[in-house]
Amino acid sequence: MQWLLDPLMVSFVRRALFAGMLVSVLCGLVGTWVVLRGMAFMSEAISHGMLPGVAVAYLAGANLLLGAAASAVVMILGVAWVSKNSRLSEDTGIGLLFVGMLALGVVIVSRARSFAVDLTAFLFGDVLSATRGDLIWLAAAAAVAGIVSVIAYRPFVALVFDERKAHTLGLQPRWAHLALLALVVLAVVASFRIVGTLLVFGLLVAPSATAALFGRSIGATMAIAVLLGWSATFAGLIVSWNADTAAGATIAGIAVLQFFVAALARSAARRLRPALLPTPIPVR
Repeated sequence: MQWLLDPLMVSFVRRALFAGMLVSVLCGLVGTWVVLRGMAFMSEAISHGMLPGVAVAYLAGANLLLGAAASAVVMILGVAWVSKNSRLSEDTGIGLLFVGMLALGVVIVSRARSFAVDLTAFLFGDVLSATRGDLIWLAAAAAVAGIVSVIAYRPFVALVFDERKAHTLGLQPRWAHLALLALVVLAVVASFRIVGTLLVFGLLVAPSATAALFGRSIGATMAIAVLLGWSATFAGLIVSWNADTAAGATIAGIAVLQFFVAALARSAARRLRPALLPTPIPVR
């Protein structure tokens, strides 16, 4: 059992565990709406679109989180502008801004050689370097996500399942969509320093997608997603410690692996005893 206990005796591993659990709560809450709304591509684009803002903030000596948030907002406004002023779909706008913002970020980084090490941390995160300040920030972000999810529950549900009906009921789906985008930005900006922009997508989507296979309600799906995130964090840190692998990547990889194991198990169970399986929540 030493392989299990030894990592937990180290203070920075325990902080990493707490940080990962807080990220899992935040991403479980927001990720459920993302999966049900069909916004996975937008979430991925936002996470990559933060690079120019982070690079500029780094070079200017400003707060990286503010730079990331500003860049994410520019990304969203750009997608909205392309969709509104052309006949192209939102996916096309997302793809254009995704590539454009990422290219701009790489160009800025290429002009600052000293940014190379920090770029690695930006892309892949460093959960083992989590500080007390990171824990406080993540806890606050998770609390905000929970409060918004409760307050905007009805508009979000209407937006997810029937946007036209939401208009009929006067639930303001456009504002609900903007609030949901704000939650995505909050989750990505709050989490990128811990798990990186390339890996935050794993914790944002994978646990929620897995939970959607079994959850009978949105609340149950969120709870299952959080538990899956916790298990991926714990298992990832243990595997990383013993196998000497990158902690953030290991956590995200296990989160994705959980989905495929669950999907295969559900497929096998459906053939044997289909009546006992819950009906998954419809995903757009």
